[in-house]
Order: sequence, then C-alpha cells, then structure tokens
Amino acid sequence: MLGSFAVGKTSLVRRFVSGIYSEDYITTIGARVEKKCITIEDRPLNLLVWDLNGEDKFQKLNMDYVQGSEGYLLVIDKTRPASLEVAHTLHQKAQIVLGDIPFILVINKSDLPDAWDAQEKEIEQLREQGWIIKTTSAKTGTGVDEVFESLARLIMQT
Repeated sequence: MLGSFAVGKTSLVRRFVSGIYSEDYITTIGARVEKKCITIEDRPLNLLVWDLNGEDKFQKLNMDYVQGSEGYLLVIDKTRPASLEVAHTLHQKAQIVLGDIPFILVINKSDLPDAWDAQEKEIEQLREQGWIIKTTSAKTGTGVDEVFESLARLIMQT
C-alpha cells in the first residue's frame, strides 16, 4: 500500500482484512503487516499486505519496506489532487526498487460527493498509458475486495 498520508491506506486494509471501518484517523508509523487468505480461480492465496506510512513533504517512505513486493496498490484520495502528485513520485521510486511489477492506482473515498473534476483528464491519460485504475470506498466497502483480488490476479499472471 503506497500513497500520501491520510488517503485511506490503513482503512482499506482494515476493511479488506477484517471487514471493519472506523472514522478514527490512525497515523501509520513505519509499516504494519496484515495477512488474509483468499481464493482466486480455485487457488488459495495468502496475501501479506504491507500498510506503509504515508509520504508527504515532511516524511519520506523508507523504500526498504517495498523490497520483495510482487505488486502494490498506489492509493490516492479523490478529494485531494495533491495525493496524485505523491502517487506519481512513489510509483517512480517503486519502479526503481522493484522494476516493472503489477500495480493498481486506487482512487479512494468514492463515497464523498465532491470530486476533483479538474484531474479527470490526467486520470484518463494514465488509463491511456496502460495504468489500471479502480475506485474504492473504505467507508462503504465499495470496490475494496475487488481491488485486492484484481491485484492478486495480476500477480498470478506474472
């Protein structure tokens, strides 16, 4: 899980692993690892999900945490356009460390009514470049299981 601070990475992980959501904001310090067993195409998989601290101008992500990853979710907050800029930076860093591995850009907080319409053009350009982009809401659960399962399928194909 890569992204800026407060984009909902921890909330997505909690919703996926435990099926719960909390309005309480909890800052992730360093990394927290969760495990969930799923079945894809009749094949059992054990997913280890690393919930990493967010990156901003004051705190940088320790890229040592991503070593050995087979895929990642790049999470942005649909109400904060600056989170897309951070996602670009983290994606570039991840590619340097990990090479070309599967990833999905996750636009979180789809339950909130205000969108960043000005950025829709940039999102469409990323789609045209081949980026897989999914929308989720950790609060309602919309798209959460699907995004993790989609990443698992991509990893299985490599």
